[in-house]
Amino acid sequence: MLNQIVLVGRLTRDIELQESENGKKYASLSIAIPRSFKNADGEYETDFITFKAWDVIAQNTAEYCKKGDIVGVKGRLQSSTFEKEDGTKEYRLDPIAEKVTFLSSKSKDEPERN
Repeated sequence: MLNQIVLVGRLTRDIELQESENGKKYASLSIAIPRSFKNADGEYETDFITFKAWDVIAQNTAEYCKKGDIVGVKGRLQSSTFEKEDGTKEYRLDPIAEKVTFLSSKSKDEPERN
């Protein structure tokens, strides 16, 4: 069986390193991935995916990458269940980064994007 995802995109923000209750370092990485086809209006849409990275992966990515950099993320989907206020169960899949590859840095001459 296989639980693996591989995505390449641009970081949408600078990475802030955080610490969990048990002292483990982690960070959320949000990447923007343009779709390879146009929608009904003739425009390209973009998907925004947020990964959780832990320990050394989180530390290295926070230290060496910044908003606008292109990264490759290899990871897995982790399922979780929680109970909502109305008592119903909610299921979700969270992408977990297992490897982040730094593909390119944004050029200093390239204008800032919002």
